[in-house]
Amino acid sequence: MIHDKRITHFAGILPESGQYVLYWMQQAQRTRCNHALEFAAKRANEMNKPLVVGFVLLPKFPGAGYRHYRFMLQGLAQVQQDLAKLGIGFVMETADMVSGVCKLAENAAWVVTDSGYLRIQRQWRNQVQRRLACPFSIIETDVVVPVAAASDKQETAARTLRPRIMKNLDAFLDFADPPGIKIRGQCPLEPALDIDPEKVCTGLGYKQSLSDASVLFTGGQGRARDRLSVFIAEKLAHYPNRARDPAAGCQSDLSPYLHFGQISPVDIVLQVRNADVAEPARAAFIEQLVVRRELAVNFVWYNSGYDSYGSAVPAWAQKSLDAHTHDPRVYLYSPEQFEAAQTHDPYWNAAQAEMVVTGKMHNYMRMYWGKKIIEWSKTPESAFDTMLWLNNRYALDGRDPNGFAGVAWCFGRHDRGWKEREIFGKIRYMNASGLERKFQIAAYVKKYLP
Repeated sequence: MIHDKRITHFAGILPESGQYVLYWMQQAQRTRCNHALEFAAKRANEMNKPLVVGFVLLPKFPGAGYRHYRFMLQGLAQVQQDLAKLGIGFVMETADMVSGVCKLAENAAWVVTDSGYLRIQRQWRNQVQRRLACPFSIIETDVVVPVAAASDKQETAARTLRPRIMKNLDAFLDFADPPGIKIRGQCPLEPALDIDPEKVCTGLGYKQSLSDASVLFTGGQGRARDRLSVFIAEKLAHYPNRARDPAAGCQSDLSPYLHFGQISPVDIVLQVRNADVAEPARAAFIEQLVVRRELAVNFVWYNSGYDSYGSAVPAWAQKSLDAHTHDPRVYLYSPEQFEAAQTHDPYWNAAQAEMVVTGKMHNYMRMYWGKKIIEWSKTPESAFDTMLWLNNRYALDGRDPNGFAGVAWCFGRHDRGWKEREIFGKIRYMNASGLERKFQIAAYVKKYLP
């Protein structure tokens, strides 16, 4: 049963000639625990029409490259196979998003979509909604607690959002699976050919570069579930004590899959809650997966300037950083030097190398990485731009709410003021000695800078 607060409905006129129900799949690229797919399947059955899942592939997406498209297409190839087993047709259109969706919806009786939270995703949905005559439903399936149900404003920190999330958590653990499809195997639109990720990437002009050769992650909901199973079996029990250690390998590594909607956070929470581990381990992981992740969603939803320094960075932090703009910097690096990991600091270089090689960076090192870019850049504004550029270009989980909130956190967002110091003003400072004191950081460096 889908919670009604997951659903936003725009009434339209049911066309007499409507041939199918269309699920415009965009953010939630999976068949398991997908509330939008369940909703669309129920509408199709009620209307006695076939269900078609349509995906519009943008030839270019800001900040995305070969590694991102390949990972996404690997996931979509599995979606295509899984939908076929359910008797649901899959169509993929390479086009501008809005015109592509409207083309797919030309003879639809009802259109359903999922809900991404970035500015461009909201613009797409708004434009599509204005052009559709038939009913249009948006289903939130990529958070546990729908963003507006959790809060009606931008929250200042995890401590203000946490009680709102935890109060509603159980009510929104509504696992979703599509019902059996009445009209199976019928696709009124031309079905997509079997997806070959490499061929599609080549056709779009994306080619594997040297930095993409060793990417650790393979896309798809099956791979996501495998990683979750390994994490629960081998790492979850140690999560409270070891997750922050860059050398311990105790993170779930699910963020790329969450980014592309290849696994549901509801599904993850339910499995973690059933794990045979101590309650503090379950609670520590749910804090990161739900509270911290959905704090990032809250940030981009209520702050439309999440990717600009002037809006993403809180006023108190901007004022403090501005007062220290002319403080002397011992080291200064260009964006290209940062990209090539050509700094004097082996810990920072290892973090950058991890992101370039694997497509992901350890969360603790990402904080250190960001703080040092502030310290070694001419201005806070240029540091902000460099962070976004690198994170969007190399991280599989870049260009999403967590990525934007993570960069903003380095500049004081969702944090408090600290003792004033040069360059940083009153925003939090991090140094190499802290890494050496807390972790076996040399082992981390050896792994990525052999």
